Amino acid sequence: MGDLELLLPGEADVLVQGLRSFQLREMGSEGWNKQHENLEKLNMQAILDATVSQGEPIQELLVTHGKIPTLVEELIAVEVWKQKVFPVLCRLEDFKPQNTFPIYMVVHHEASIINLLETVFFHKEVCESADDRILDLVDYCHRKLTLLVARTGCGDPSEEERSQDNTPMQELQKQAETMEFEISLKALSVLRYITDCVDSLSLSTLNRMLSTHNLPCLLVELLEHSPWRRREGGKLQQFENGRWQTVAPSEQQRLNKLDGQVWIALYNLLLSSEARARYCLTSFAKGQLLKLQAFLTDILLDQLPNLADLKAFLAHLALAETQPPKKDLVLEQIPEIWDRLERENKGKWQAIAKHQLQHVFSPSDRDLRQQAQRWAETYRLDVLEAIAPEKPRCAYCNAEASKRCSRCQSVWYCCRECQVKHWEKHGKTCVLAAQGDRAK
Repeated sequence: MGDLELLLPGEADVLVQGLRSFQLREMGSEGWNKQHENLEKLNMQAILDATVSQGEPIQELLVTHGKIPTLVEELIAVEVWKQKVFPVLCRLEDFKPQNTFPIYMVVHHEASIINLLETVFFHKEVCESADDRILDLVDYCHRKLTLLVARTGCGDPSEEERSQDNTPMQELQKQAETMEFEISLKALSVLRYITDCVDSLSLSTLNRMLSTHNLPCLLVELLEHSPWRRREGGKLQQFENGRWQTVAPSEQQRLNKLDGQVWIALYNLLLSSEARARYCLTSFAKGQLLKLQAFLTDILLDQLPNLADLKAFLAHLALAETQPPKKDLVLEQIPEIWDRLERENKGKWQAIAKHQLQHVFSPSDRDLRQQAQRWAETYRLDVLEAIAPEKPRCAYCNAEASKRCSRCQSVWYCCRECQVKHWEKHGKTCVLAAQGDRAK
């Protein structure tokens, strides 16, 4: 895979320089779609770079050209669109699209950006290059973590329930709900990488994390409920690599990636000298943090030895006096992207939805074929297979798959029976993709 390259260095530089912010009403437009395709290419190239460990030019280009703030703004813009405009589209009685893929691309845009940020934020210089937008990103991550905590106890619908006589728009809503869970898990990783830079963050950002949002207590809630873990049919399952997987009894004590991200974030926020000096340990915070002692077993410490320092901190905290809430007057920066977008578009949500219905989400068959051709060029099969974390899964039953759809070559099945059952859902998109390939 070391020889596999999606973008040439000069091409990547041009794509990064061309990144810009779009207005909400422009989402799904031709120019927006082109940038979405470019982002997907940058995303896949960044993953390839990180996988083969041969330097990471995408991350360097984003920092050099100052595009991390642009990505954060686009991330929050599509989040606003999904919360304010997408529900209006779903309620419009006269909107019954034959193909929902153009809308799906907008819904999926948030996942594309957060995945790229997760890949590049591993590097501290990326966090530093976010400038004031780091405040907006911290708020974004807090919203997603709150959704994860609220999700606890909500079971996932079965395959039968998911496919019962749903209209295309209802099916798209369910896909968006599933996607929201995965996006929230990516946001957890991004937040952990931000905490790696806690000693160099601005006072406003630290105050936002520790006082406004009380992230240490929220992270304790996440560890308690572990929404990425569930019981299904009496068996323990964990969400890994984009799907739920049954955990063998011998592996149940193994620390998974998501638990590890929470523990590292807690370690950074509680043991950093800068953060400790500014975190107010109230009686509530003390009570929440001391719950961590039950999780700090010898088995966990063997896997993350640094947590021994956190265990010692908690032992000291158990004997320490609590502090009253601070009432100091502090002048600080506040995040502004979400509030600005709401202010600029207040009262316009339905107008934006109707504009997009008429001009963006009702394409002709010719437009769809052209778009399908561009999708086929963007999602190269050799690259997708190279960055896939594991073997492909059946699109219908999620079993390990060995057969591709003969038309589009992009969807996998474990057997002919599953392909037939899935055809009603897959057929329209498959035909368009195949037509796009023939048009090349």
